[in-house]
Amino acid sequence: MKLNIGNTIKYLRKEKDITQDELADILGVSYKSVSRWETGTCYPDMELLPVISDFFGVTIDKLLGVDENIEREKVAQYLSRFQEAISQGKVYDCIAIAREGVAEYPNNFALLNKLMYALFVSGDDDGNLPEWKENKEKYDAEITALGERMMKYCPDQDIRLEATARLAFNHCEMGRKEIGRTIYESLPSAEFCKENQMWWSLAENEKLPFLRNKIKQDYEALKSSIWLLADSGCISDEQSVIAIKKVFELEKIVYDNAITSDSWGAAKLQLDIAKLYARLGNISEAVEHLKIGATAAKAFDKRPEEQFLSSILLGDMTDKKIDFETSDTRTLCEIMHDKWLSFPEFDQLRNADEFKEIINILC
Repeated sequence: MKLNIGNTIKYLRKEKDITQDELADILGVSYKSVSRWETGTCYPDMELLPVISDFFGVTIDKLLGVDENIEREKVAQYLSRFQEAISQGKVYDCIAIAREGVAEYPNNFALLNKLMYALFVSGDDDGNLPEWKENKEKYDAEITALGERMMKYCPDQDIRLEATARLAFNHCEMGRKEIGRTIYESLPSAEFCKENQMWWSLAENEKLPFLRNKIKQDYEALKSSIWLLADSGCISDEQSVIAIKKVFELEKIVYDNAITSDSWGAAKLQLDIAKLYARLGNISEAVEHLKIGATAAKAFDKRPEEQFLSSILLGDMTDKKIDFETSDTRTLCEIMHDKWLSFPEFDQLRNADEFKEIINILC
């Protein structure tokens, strides 16, 4: 069995922010010995293993890497439980699951990342946690510490970049925009990301799934950017309506003219269009889009746990309801009824019979 002790020592040493020379002095060995351990040229003497494990605060099994398979399986279980909880908006359950996992595996970055995420969404004003403002302040320091740790030490690039982006966003949310911007500027350019560069290295059987996955990612990114433009206040309400409607045109292209009418996104976009029409004084269009949004919300709440989709651009897909992440425990119909319809833009509609019809759809 191949031992991974060299990689483990290197990771633990870097996490403690000490050099090979410093570790050698602490352990009473030469610099060359530490270097050879980390490159896998040789292993530490058996009598040194307890000393090394004590210094780093890990078990000898962990130091040797012999419990990696067990850890991988248990971490997968924690992540599965986390995803189940977040799909139901159970944010505090997510925090508890992540903390339980981190307590058992304190150096597992997948679990640390989930903990950071759960703490962050507990302060999300888009959820239904009445204490979200308190959580935002309460967990700010912990979110920052977790983000900085992952940004500095996480060897998994995807997790590191996700944590880095969330750290920057948290700084911005907490009023530290200059720090957030500095971190954002440290992120790699999209032009040189693997999705834009790997094509030239792929085997023939890898090209189709690669391209379809890239199309989906590009579509989601473009859709998000269009929504940000429409919601930014940088363009007129009339232009914002046109921009959001282009999202549906894009969806027709990507999904072969079949607009998915049972998604959270479909309900939210219709709601956004309705708000814009209400601000413009076009009541009939506002009501019409609210009806479409309410129908989409009801369809989302009733949709099966899995549904199968297919298109030329994206191929065959399994859309899992559990993949939907939220910080709100309510159904989408309840969110629309309790929160979205309470927006002041709809005050002028509340006494209309059509508005009561929308309420009936949701109830």
